[in-house]
Amino acid sequence: AALLPSMLMFGVILASSGLLLMIERGILAQVGPPPLHPPAGLSRRDGRDSTAELELEVLRDTRNRTIRALCGQRSMPRSVWELPPGQRRTVLRHLLVSDKYRFLYCYVPKVACSNWKRILKVLDGALESVDAKGKMDHKSDLVFLGDLKPEEISYRLKHYYKFIFVRNPMERLLSAYRNKFGEIKEYQQKYGVEIVRRYRKNGGSSAGDDVSFSEFLQYLLDEDVERMNEHWMPIYNLCQPCAVRYDFIGSYERLHADANHVLEHIQSPSFVRFPERQAWYKPVTAETLHYYLCNTPRRLIKELLPKYILDFSLFAYPLPNITSEFCRQ
Repeated sequence: AALLPSMLMFGVILASSGLLLMIERGILAQVGPPPLHPPAGLSRRDGRDSTAELELEVLRDTRNRTIRALCGQRSMPRSVWELPPGQRRTVLRHLLVSDKYRFLYCYVPKVACSNWKRILKVLDGALESVDAKGKMDHKSDLVFLGDLKPEEISYRLKHYYKFIFVRNPMERLLSAYRNKFGEIKEYQQKYGVEIVRRYRKNGGSSAGDDVSFSEFLQYLLDEDVERMNEHWMPIYNLCQPCAVRYDFIGSYERLHADANHVLEHIQSPSFVRFPERQAWYKPVTAETLHYYLCNTPRRLIKELLPKYILDFSLFAYPLPNITSEFCRQ
């Protein structure tokens, strides 16, 4: 009983009109997130205890209420056809189609989308197993909603099961930063060189592989949201949860349990399972996020938050705690 009011209040605070003022005053730094993890060893297939089940239901209720409240505003789009052309292209380009299993999945980079694409290819028969070796091709053997005719798009949006997976916005940004500027030469050359040249004195000799996290965030602050690369574009802009009414919102924090829920709902074959994390993958831990946030100018993080505020509020994620007390720990 004590749990429900505090968690619902969390959702109310995030959805309130005074949100940005509260950011400035640092009030939300003291508001804890709703627990997302079930007890160790439990999954949807083998059951949950009542506490974990209650926490999950409150979280989903908070998200649903917040989305309904925001999307009920007169100025918000009611369908993809009410979106400006550029925004409509973006969301239709990120909605993947399975006609065989009648679902739409809005993929979000850095939220396990590669594994979901593998599943779609296996369901369609283009890939033998989700564990197949080789580099992932993010374009071939996939059907994007934007490739279809308007009447085909409308039919699928109305009749197909629609789902999306979300992630803590700051954790997602840090994951994109470490992956793209620490490992991918193409991104270092295309974005890194320009970022260093723009924000660092005498940075013209950089190969783009030494971009600091602060420089990356400053670049995001100056960038137009609609022109952002998909790996750091806000989830709201990628998937438009007001224009597309998703039936299920899964989270990265409960990845396997929520993925099992989706696979059961679409009645996928029993041999199709969500892939295990690759051995080489380096996850963003709470300690890693703490380190990066507390070694970044506080002003920069506060100024960047409004660009991602819909991701924080709609999907019930806590704002980053960057208080001096927290960072001294």
